[in-house]
Amino acid sequence: MVTQTTEGIQVSVKTTFQPGYSRPTQSHYVFTYEVTIENNSDFSIQLLRRHWFIYDSDGHIRQVEGEGVVGEQPIIEPGQMHRYVSGSNLKTNIGKMKGTYLMERIVDGSKFNVVIPDFVLIPDYKLN
Repeated sequence: MVTQTTEGIQVSVKTTFQPGYSRPTQSHYVFTYEVTIENNSDFSIQLLRRHWFIYDSDGHIRQVEGEGVVGEQPIIEPGQMHRYVSGSNLKTNIGKMKGTYLMERIVDGSKFNVVIPDFVLIPDYKLN
């Protein structure tokens, strides 16, 4: 698991390779990632947008940008957390992702970016 904190907002990511959905002979590798966003600041925040960079080990880079996460724009109160699971597919069996969340402080409407730390997408069998 990797973790990074920006302005009191801690983002942690844990990944899992999904062999049942992957087709290595067709260069299709599926991974899920569980993200935990903890609000350790003094303000209620709302996650407005996400911006991902997805890297295959062959040099191919994709960007994904959009509203919220998995169809939600959660409000996270101080001391609370939001957890969700999503997924990504790669053309290679090793890759990585990183990105940012656009957050808004509810109290004054100010917006700021929270860093999603770099995390690797790699099947367990490649680590042994």
